[in-house]
Amino acid sequence: MNDASSQWPALPFAEWKDTALTLHMWTQIIGKIRLTLSPWTNHSWHVTLYVTSRGLTTSPIPHGAHTFEIQFDFIDHQLLIDKSDGARRTIPLKPQSVAEFYRGVMKALSDLKLPVTINTTPNEIENPIPFDQDEEHRSYDGEYANRFWRVLVQSDRVFKEFRSRFCGKCSPVHFFWGSFDLAVTRFSGRPAPAHPGGVPHLPDEITREAYSQEVSSLGFWPGNAAAPTPIFYSYAYPEPLGFAEAKVQPDAAFYEGKLREFILPYDAVRTATKPDQVLLDFAQTAYDAASTLGKWDRAALEEKKPALHSASQHS
Repeated sequence: MNDASSQWPALPFAEWKDTALTLHMWTQIIGKIRLTLSPWTNHSWHVTLYVTSRGLTTSPIPHGAHTFEIQFDFIDHQLLIDKSDGARRTIPLKPQSVAEFYRGVMKALSDLKLPVTINTTPNEIENPIPFDQDEEHRSYDGEYANRFWRVLVQSDRVFKEFRSRFCGKCSPVHFFWGSFDLAVTRFSGRPAPAHPGGVPHLPDEITREAYSQEVSSLGFWPGNAAAPTPIFYSYAYPEPLGFAEAKVQPDAAFYEGKLREFILPYDAVRTATKPDQVLLDFAQTAYDAASTLGKWDRAALEEKKPALHSASQHS
């Protein structure tokens, strides 16, 4: 395996579909634990997971005078629950049903004296099966879970570079377990019209608060059964007039009318000579279209780095 294919591995959805569906539900269980116990933060930023050098983490979650953190490790294939008093529980990531995984997590939290009750209905999917009843989704292919995480690592790294160019309000680069995607979102600073809602099994009031301000959002999504192509995407809300006709780089990028967003197939990045630059060009040109056509105050929002900014120059 060459270095490029190791860093940006192939991720054909058909080859890991069952694992993806199971892992989606597992991340929802862990995400809902964070959601239940964390103080509300605008645009649901308190519910997300974050990419680490081994997998995905909740970051510290408050529980009384303690905190705890839940981490997916896609190298050693285990779930780690670490409490601030030094206690730890480990759950193997292996083929097991969503219901079995749910029971294992809840028992581990109870053993750690970290009891929590979550809403067991999955969000943002059609025909959800409650976690404690889901014996259908039970696959775990460690190779493909690891590939998925490696794609997230590279995407997270490039997204953070793109994020650094902006000094207005901007989200962290974070993983939304409802939609199963990694995203970073820039804000114009102006309010947006009320979102129509209609996301499956997600209250409209949550969606409307998430889109209560004008945004330009960039993300990676691994695909699903209905659209089995991993993609990078960029959209604007509200979508400014002329956005669909904008010229976005590279040539492989296109506007998808049904989704109302620009799409760049993951394989166009993965197979590029300079994948970082291809992805940054996509991110920048899609944002350029959204912010210019939307008449954002770009002069105020875009980062002006000082001439002396390297670590060595601050020593």
